[in-house]
Amino acid sequence: MKRKEIFIRYERCVGCHSCELACAVAHTSDQDLFGALLRGERPQKYLWVEQMDDKKIPTVCRQCEDAPCVAVCPTGAMYQRDDTINVCNLQQCIGCWMCALACPFGAIGRNEYEGKVVKCDRACLNEEGIPACVRSCPTGALVYMTVEEFEAERRKEAVASLLK
Repeated sequence: MKRKEIFIRYERCVGCHSCELACAVAHTSDQDLFGALLRGERPQKYLWVEQMDDKKIPTVCRQCEDAPCVAVCPTGAMYQRDDTINVCNLQQCIGCWMCALACPFGAIGRNEYEGKVVKCDRACLNEEGIPACVRSCPTGALVYMTVEEFEAERRKEAVASLLK
């Protein structure tokens, strides 16, 4: 089975930050925002929506096959799981930020409460196997599919635009 990726259709992002909120909630102990806040949890998002001029740009870990963040981690805290998802073992993380320096996409953040790494770990997949950020996106700016599916969709869109 081919691995699915989170792809971004930048032209569809309206900057609503629904993906950030869904991500943060999905990483709480029981996936409940109000319950988490009442328990004193501090939900942390693992992706970011940035504003660049008049464009909104979601930034999420690309889960690189040959990940620079994994390669530079001096303690081995950043590693690739058997399912090829790059994650960080927070007990081993020393907060040196070499991973953040090496990431070409700026997809590694800082947990402001613990001073450790936060990055997409795909721990938010639902029973259908779809990430929380993708499920929450009201405009379809975030999609979860194989590279082949995404490229086929883009080719169809390009052909359709030529036929107009």
